[in-house]
Amino acid sequence: MTALPRPTAGAPRPYDFPAVHRDVLSNGIRLLVVPMPRLPLVTVLALVDAGAATEPVAQAGVAELTARTLMEGTGLLDGAAVVEAFERLGTAVSTWADWDDSGASFTVTRSRLDAALAQFADGLRAPRFPAADVARRRDERLADLQQQLAEPRGLADERFDGFLYAPTSRYARPLGGTAATVSALDDAAVRAFHATRYGPAVTSLLFVGDITPEDARAMAEQRFGSWRTTATAAPTPEATVARAPRHAVLVAKPDAPQSELRVGHHGVPRAHPDYLAIVVMNAVLGGLFSSRINLNLRERHAFTYGASSGFEWRRSAGSFVVRTAVKTEVTARALEEILREIDGMRAAPPTPAEVSLATDYLAGVFPIRFESTSAVAGALANATSFGLPDDWFSTYRDRIRAITPAQVHAAAQAHLHPDRLLVLAVGDAPAIADSVAAQGVGPVTTVAAEYDPTEAR
Repeated sequence: MTALPRPTAGAPRPYDFPAVHRDVLSNGIRLLVVPMPRLPLVTVLALVDAGAATEPVAQAGVAELTARTLMEGTGLLDGAAVVEAFERLGTAVSTWADWDDSGASFTVTRSRLDAALAQFADGLRAPRFPAADVARRRDERLADLQQQLAEPRGLADERFDGFLYAPTSRYARPLGGTAATVSALDDAAVRAFHATRYGPAVTSLLFVGDITPEDARAMAEQRFGSWRTTATAAPTPEATVARAPRHAVLVAKPDAPQSELRVGHHGVPRAHPDYLAIVVMNAVLGGLFSSRINLNLRERHAFTYGASSGFEWRRSAGSFVVRTAVKTEVTARALEEILREIDGMRAAPPTPAEVSLATDYLAGVFPIRFESTSAVAGALANATSFGLPDDWFSTYRDRIRAITPAQVHAAAQAHLHPDRLLVLAVGDAPAIADSVAAQGVGPVTTVAAEYDPTEAR
């Protein structure tokens, strides 16, 4: 029987990101509206310039604690009543804090939008922050930190930044704070953070879905127009590294069957002009399943189920880090291969086939990311936070496909720094110390899992 020929890929379909209508409310809130009338749904997202990077180092974690307790009580309603009020409207509110912003959002049917928006505005403008609820959320974070001491993956991620950044940098501490900083937080600290960091001058309000710009403005003005605070934009945070020469830190987990391995260094801000070339370079190196690092460690050597690399994108320079977990006995060999792939990325341009695979994937999945009102709102919030131009999404695919092997190579040479690498492994330190040191990674230090570099230095 003759096999049928395999279908070939067709030409990529054009994609247009929905049009964005911009306005400013009477009190200075920036209003962004994206009409998407395909379904009778509307996503509302409030983005506030109140991220973790704006916190004092001694209060690390207050931004996240504030966001978590925004809807724990408004007006005459306690937290349970607020949740019930949103549930009766067929929705729920998500709140969060990341490094650069805090936010809250909900998605509701168009007919119930105004009622949901009224409750939502109360939570943002005048949260009660009950002392008992703030304490409960604080204790949840402390319990998470305690549990993390027994969970190597999360411990590796948090300790990596702790050793990478200088102790004066907010980036040295986890997004949600450390045990020492979180323990000191209370409802007074949360109220003070909200009073100084939340306000119309630092808020963007996004409406995406079955709504017109005119209706969105009228609703937003009614619910938010009388909001007045003195909050202003925060300065760009410091992102100083702790030390430049490469070195290794082993976080001791006795009898661990495997090592959580992190290899990386200081990265670049999101606004860097090489952003797209860096994205493609990282896709070739470790950002895709077909990347060099994953194919090497997983497919060629069977060291791991998966290995990846990535840049942490922030307004200030986040980290570049390779992540994997390997059996204890192959820790040094896996490290050797990671170092080899980083050096190889800098040594010569990638092949046209590698770049084509990466750019085709990045351009191909791009439209799939924006199939819902909440996904479009999230993307628009990201663009707003980083100050991206209005045509960023509409031109992204063409610009990604235009990246060349020479540009990728230039990005690797400029933004991969083998001489500055921090190697961190959480695992059986005595079993791997000598073999890790033999890889020429510089001084090797062993610390206990409980050792918090941000508090010790």
